Amino acid sequence: MFTGLVEDVGQLLSRTPRGPGARLRVATRLSPLVLGESIAVMGVCLTVQRILDGAFEADASGETLVRSTLGRLPVGHGLHLERAVAVGGRFGGHIVAGHVDGLGRLVEKRPLGEAVDLAFSYDGHLAALLAEKGSVAVDGVSLTINAVDAKVFHVAVIPHTQEKTLLEKMSVGMEVNLEADVLARYVARWLEVGRSAAGSGGTTDDSLLSRLASSGFL
Repeated sequence: MFTGLVEDVGQLLSRTPRGPGARLRVATRLSPLVLGESIAVMGVCLTVQRILDGAFEADASGETLVRSTLGRLPVGHGLHLERAVAVGGRFGGHIVAGHVDGLGRLVEKRPLGEAVDLAFSYDGHLAALLAEKGSVAVDGVSLTINAVDAKVFHVAVIPHTQEKTLLEKMSVGMEVNLEADVLARYVARWLEVGRSAAGSGGTTDDSLLSRLASSGFL
């Protein structure tokens, strides 16, 4: 589990094909690293397979390469890195699983005082998981959604986040990995199952659905 607070901006040193997947070599200042530990790389949970001087290697499956940007980022590109949160550690962002829900694309970038407003398009199946004032991980960075419609959501990147991540340096048209709030994911699944049961002659708690709707979850 991660929190969406980037610890280091590393660099993709190589991507070596291994069957349908690939082994990624990533430069990092994070230390010490442990074999087998989890690291979120641009929001994707990977396992450390090899530790080198100032770098580590991790395997990405073929599905991961297709479903995320890790299969397309050029060698030399910067990477957001975060180690899994330790039990009892401070929890400053939101719950991030490291499982990409879909891809987005930067469609607008404009100044917003000292912050920068970024607008991202998103895959339609994520519509039920994104809500105003809700959380979203963009390339592994925990952000708050300021506004959302059927095609685009907006986030504000504050100066501290601009300094610690690559978001402010992004160009319009670039792809990003998106992970919705894990709580929204489970609520959406629960509702899907509940409605399916109701349609099959089962029952669902309409009062709970009403409360969720009034709170902005539906």
